[in-house]
Amino acid sequence: MKTIRFPHPLVLLVGFILLATLLTYLLPAGVFERHPDAATGRDVVVPGSYHRVPASPVHPLQAIVDIPKGMTEAASVIFLVFLAGGAFTVVDQTGALRRGVDWLLDKFRGREAVVIPIICVLFATMGALENMQEEIVPLIPVLLILMRRIGYPPIIAAAVSIGSAAVGAAFSPLNPFQVGIAQKLAQLPLLSGGGFRMIFLALALAIWIGGTVRFAMRHRIAPEVDEVPGEAAGVGRHGLVLLLLFLTFAFFAYGVLKLEWDFDQMAALFFGLGVAAGLVGGLGLTGTASGFIDGFRDIAFSALLIGFARAIFVVLEQGQIVDTIVNGLSAPLAGLPVTLSALGMVGVHTALHLPVPSVSGQAVLTMPLLVPLSDLIGLSRQVTVLAYQYGAGLCEIITPTNGALVAIVTACGVRFDQWWKFVLPLYLLLLLLAVVAIVIGIAVGV
Repeated sequence: MKTIRFPHPLVLLVGFILLATLLTYLLPAGVFERHPDAATGRDVVVPGSYHRVPASPVHPLQAIVDIPKGMTEAASVIFLVFLAGGAFTVVDQTGALRRGVDWLLDKFRGREAVVIPIICVLFATMGALENMQEEIVPLIPVLLILMRRIGYPPIIAAAVSIGSAAVGAAFSPLNPFQVGIAQKLAQLPLLSGGGFRMIFLALALAIWIGGTVRFAMRHRIAPEVDEVPGEAAGVGRHGLVLLLLFLTFAFFAYGVLKLEWDFDQMAALFFGLGVAAGLVGGLGLTGTASGFIDGFRDIAFSALLIGFARAIFVVLEQGQIVDTIVNGLSAPLAGLPVTLSALGMVGVHTALHLPVPSVSGQAVLTMPLLVPLSDLIGLSRQVTVLAYQYGAGLCEIITPTNGALVAIVTACGVRFDQWWKFVLPLYLLLLLLAVVAIVIGIAVGV
């Protein structure tokens, strides 16, 4: 059977921008009325308020202009990727990362497969806690070094990071950007249904980790051996740089979870890490600056892909067809039996995540419509939130309009068709688990 081969990531995203432009000519323009929601601090749609508006098709030349507009809207994320990528290149050039990897492998010698579950759980935890995605892009060079030294293919670096984080987020009992917003909009207590979600989070991680380990072991190659610069003289400096790295991650987690940092604060933290690591690691001011420049160059393409992905939504928004798509997909659910309607919601959220790649944006757009519908047909609001979580959240590991996913897969040097070949069987298993969770949730009245 001939394998589907995706075009170059840039060609793929530009193709989606052109498709979005075409849809603004084919679909009728329409909008929902919106009102401020005190619980979430966002504007949410008013159920039953959809109405047609004058057509506003996006001219092809305007669609091209929307590309830099998309980059502008995603600027804080892009600059985080640039500054953090530069910082990790500086850390790498001190030799500390390779020494740290050597130490880690020495501790797990003969048990290298254990490294994958450990890293998967770490990233899944961050995904469950704060929906970690774009922040992963600068970490990929570190993971690639580790995978090369163990002998695993580069695709495993993407699997243990963005894959694990997305699975953790999709099944999370407390992700503020997914279940948190959705439960607020559904007027449910925060963390309600947490025990139920934890059970299926554990099962989902078991599926993901098992599939990743199996693939890694089947495709293992001869481990790569690197020479660490400054073998003897740099031992003390390497330890200090690794300590700086550890402290940075600890402060990063505290800032995100407790101080509600946005991407600007994260970028500033990583820039500070790069400067401090370069000076402590013996690179000097000039060497540190050169390291940042090398990092900017290496990460530039992956960072800019995030802006191209954002441009797709900019085009759809300008054409005023996002609400039309939402209304067209959600309306038929009212005539289905309860269980089929719940499973239909999973399908709706999956389909919507292609044009609306923001999980929080999707919650604000759909939950005010689907919650009244669930009340009407006798479906619990908690199951309605589950359908949103699983449908939109799991889509994060397959959709090419997810800028962070495309950027990470590209940074690993992996074609998107190769990623799909790896991820689709696991995605289908996770989707089946989601269906089981929803059916059980309806049966037990979660």
